[in-house]
Amino acid sequence: MRTLSSSLRVKWCILRTSIEERLVYRGDFAFATLVRFLPIVTQVFLWGAIYQASGPKDPRIINGYTYGDMVAYSLLVMVGRAFSSMPGLTTGLARDIREGSIKKFLIQPIDLLEYLFWHRVAHKLVYYAVAFLPFAFVFWLCRDYLHGWPDAPMLLGWIVSLLIAFAVGFLIESLMGLIAFWFLEVSSLVFVYMLLSYLLSGHMLPLDWLPAPYSDAIQLLPFKYLAFVPAAILLEKYSHQQLWLELGNGILWIIALWGINRLALAKGVRRYSAFGG
Repeated sequence: MRTLSSSLRVKWCILRTSIEERLVYRGDFAFATLVRFLPIVTQVFLWGAIYQASGPKDPRIINGYTYGDMVAYSLLVMVGRAFSSMPGLTTGLARDIREGSIKKFLIQPIDLLEYLFWHRVAHKLVYYAVAFLPFAFVFWLCRDYLHGWPDAPMLLGWIVSLLIAFAVGFLIESLMGLIAFWFLEVSSLVFVYMLLSYLLSGHMLPLDWLPAPYSDAIQLLPFKYLAFVPAAILLEKYSHQQLWLELGNGILWIIALWGINRLALAKGVRRYSAFGG
């Protein structure tokens, strides 16, 4: 019981300290958060032009999506990516390994991955505290394109999918950061990941637009949980049975990625030499 209590106190201390750290430069943080809403304006006009050029059909439908569906999809993808994106996680972890500052986690009773996890939870809490009103305003402006509230199982599934998006995004990027135990420079890897993730997560296009067998292969990967799955749930692209199957697969991916992270950390620490300050 005492061990559990101590563990909870450590987690709370990390979370509270990380929140305070984020709030030090709250003006800069708020401005950076608001700027991220600008691309959605571009996407709305871009999809409008694409649908206008698609032909004389009314309503115009491309691959099962109307223009309203695509606007809604873009908005919902933005929500999913707000949960799954981890700016600076990979490069920050790689920098700590390269400069030697990671050694504090080797001599103190604080688990590295646990610390990084709660640090990211704090980041998301502050982000949504700042972004809630802009999100609400954008969704209100585009309310005519949304399908309305889903039934209770779908709404619950959507909430779970956002948590899965956070966990999968965190574990993928932390794993890339741990690669710095073997390769000190991971910036090229991050660049390649960002390019692939933009397509494989469904951020650029809905994954069900891609032709078979490529679509089937891509949907076996964990990247779809970063953006496509949360958006597809609210657009009612899944039945209730398919919904729980997808969420179950997402949880399995979390377990697998967590295991790979643990293995990479254990092997990396064994070969690590604490150079630098």
